[in-house]
Amino acid sequence: MELTILHLYPDCMSLYGEYANVAVLRRHLEAAGVSVTVETALFEDTPDFEHADFIYMGAGTERTQKAVLSALLPHKDALKAAIGWGAVVLFTGNAMELLGASITQEESGKVWPCLGFADFTTVETGYRTPEDVVAEAELWEGDVVGFMNKCSSTRGVKTPLFRVEVGYEGNTGDPDLELDDGDDGEGYVDGNVFATHLTGPVLVKNPDFVDFLIKRIFASKGWTLPETLPILPYEREAYAVTRKELTGDG
Repeated sequence: MELTILHLYPDCMSLYGEYANVAVLRRHLEAAGVSVTVETALFEDTPDFEHADFIYMGAGTERTQKAVLSALLPHKDALKAAIGWGAVVLFTGNAMELLGASITQEESGKVWPCLGFADFTTVETGYRTPEDVVAEAELWEGDVVGFMNKCSSTRGVKTPLFRVEVGYEGNTGDPDLELDDGDDGEGYVDGNVFATHLTGPVLVKNPDFVDFLIKRIFASKGWTLPETLPILPYEREAYAVTRKELTGDG
C-alpha cells in the first residue's frame, strides 16, 4: 500500500508547528503498513495534485494567508479535480477560510475572493481571541481538544465538523448566535474535505481524529483496514490529561 501526502506551503503556513500534523499522520499510516511519501508545495511551486492522496495546509498569519491564496487560486481547478477523484483534504487554522467564498477585512472593506468550494464567508475583525477549546466531534464519538487564535468571524457554514463545548464560540465567535442559524458549530466538512480553525497541532493532540482520517483514506483507496489501528506511545494519555485540564472532568 502506497500513499502520497501533499503538504501545501509549509514555508508560509506552519504558524503553530502545523507540520507536526503531517508527521503524526505519516507515523500512524506507516505503523498501519502503508508506505508514505510526503511531497511539499512551496510558495513558488506548482502543486502536484494529480498524485496526491491526502492534501494538507496549516495555519499562517493573515498576511501569509493572503499570499498563499494568490498562489493557490490559479490551481483551484486541479485541487477540485483531486477532491473529485477521492483525495482527502485537511485545512487547519486560517487555511480553512480559503475554502470559502471570500475574506473581507472589516476595517478597510477590502475583499479577497477565495477558492469558492463552499458558500461561507469570513470577515477579519479588529480583535483577536486566543483560547483553548474543547469540542464535540460530529463524525465520531468523543471530544477534540485544541487551541484557537483568530481575529475573524466565519458565517454560512452549514456542515460544521465540531460543536464547541468549552472556549471560543465556533466559526462565528458570536456567543449570542441562535442555534438554528447553522453557524453555531466549528470547522467545515463536505465529503472528504475537512477544515477547522483548531491548531495545536490538532492531530497531535487528538488521536481519534487521526484514526478517523486514516479510515477515510483507506476507504478512499479501497484498502482493507487493519483489525486495530496503531496507537503511539503516550498519545492517548496526553489527550486525556489535556481534556481533563480543560473541562475538569475525569
